[in-house]
Amino acid sequence: QVQLVESGGGLVQAGGSLSVSCAASGLTFSSYTVAWFRQAPGKEREFVAAIRRSPTLTQYADSVRGRFTISRDNAKNTVYLQMNSLKPEDTAVYYCAADYNALRLTTPRYDYWGQGTQVTVSS
Repeated sequence: QVQLVESGGGLVQAGGSLSVSCAASGLTFSSYTVAWFRQAPGKEREFVAAIRRSPTLTQYADSVRGRFTISRDNAKNTVYLQMNSLKPEDTAVYYCAADYNALRLTTPRYDYWGQGTQVTVSS
């Protein structure tokens, strides 16, 4: 069975930094595009960042570009999201997703999803 498990969420003050991780199992991790989405209460799930099979092929939402960095370590079957200069509007549950035949990176129609990790940014 495929599992994606997020970790590293927590409470941080505005302007601070936080790194969340997604550990994958049950799949050939290096063959999958991996992405981060987030969802705040009452809002739709929105795209944050994605990384394809090559570590140099990434895409970011306009709202996080320049502040967040997505990376992957295929040897550890793990994808990371380094979040800097955090803002209260970044508060959300952050979800990891993986897709083998990723076409529309920003659309939340991935093959597999994690359970999410809460990130709260206080002002």
